[in-house]
Amino acid sequence: MNDKNKSLEEFNRLLNIIDELRVKCPWDMKQTNDSLRKLTIEETYELADAIFSGSDEGIKNELGDLMLHIVFYARIGSEKGSFTMADVLEGINTKLIYRHPHVFSDINVTGASEVEENWEQLKIKENNGYKPVLSGVPSSLPAIVKANRIQEKVRSVGFDWEKREQIWDKVLEEITELKEEIKNRNTNTIESELGDVLFSIINASRLYGIDPEAALEKTNRKFIKRFNYLEKETLTKGISLHNMSLDEMNVIWEEAKKED
Repeated sequence: MNDKNKSLEEFNRLLNIIDELRVKCPWDMKQTNDSLRKLTIEETYELADAIFSGSDEGIKNELGDLMLHIVFYARIGSEKGSFTMADVLEGINTKLIYRHPHVFSDINVTGASEVEENWEQLKIKENNGYKPVLSGVPSSLPAIVKANRIQEKVRSVGFDWEKREQIWDKVLEEITELKEEIKNRNTNTIESELGDVLFSIINASRLYGIDPEAALEKTNRKFIKRFNYLEKETLTKGISLHNMSLDEMNVIWEEAKKED
């Protein structure tokens, strides 16, 4: 049996398992779209962690958990008479074919950026010729991810810097404005100006092909690793962090950096 046939067999098995759980398991029987929502978000983050750590086994397992949720939502939709799993699959198949005319039709493209531009234009056509550019950005996205997605969306219609180096003037401008508000102790606008600084930094990361979420997560993990080293070393020496000066901590911190 080839991989595709095996996949179809296992997918059908999953559908049957969910059908049975839905009528026999007390926990599964009471689940709704709302009750599953937060669990789905959690599973998505667990998949992101597995991807970040480079664990193929972890990715496989987390994909299974997400697949369970997708099938579960489809089952609920079927019970309500709203849609079925077949409707979900038909919808995404139709969308993919329509939005990839360079693959399934005679449209020519010169690269990935043109594919993205065509994708956004085709989405507009799907909505009777008009769809707000930013309407597809989920309001519940984490702020960093949302900012990055907003910037990607507006870039697709040409709202972007002509040269990526221009972003640094904007970053410096926003930092200057933030420092000015801090100097003036204007608490009403410091938060707003700090947000502008972060937004411009995220914009810079996008322009240079860096995922800001991944970059920050790497720094988070690096910091945790170094701080754990600092804490471990002080415990080994019988010293309390509370009784150390920052200069003394920095000596061990530099050791931790060398360990990296």
